[in-house]
Amino acid sequence: MSAYCQVTETKPQFGHAVSHAQNKTKRRFNPNIQKKTYFVPSLKRNVTLQVSARGIKVIDVRGIESVIAMLTARGEKF
Repeated sequence: MSAYCQVTETKPQFGHAVSHAQNKTKRRFNPNIQKKTYFVPSLKRNVTLQVSARGIKVIDVRGIESVIAMLTARGEKF
C-alpha cells in the first residue's frame, strides 16, 4: 500500500532535489507513516490504522472515539 495517512489524508508530495550546482532531479516526499493499533471502547475491539506522526498527534488531542467517528462518516475502512 502506498504512503497514505488514514486520519489526515496525507499523500506523497513531489518536488525537486536541488544540488549545489542547481541541478534539479525529481524526488518524492513521503509522509512519516506508522502502523498503530488502538483499542476503541465503543466498538469493543482493536483497530489498526496507518497514520502519520501528525495523525498520531491528532488522535492524542481529539481522542480515538471522535477520530473513528470521522473515519466512519468519510467511509474509510479500518
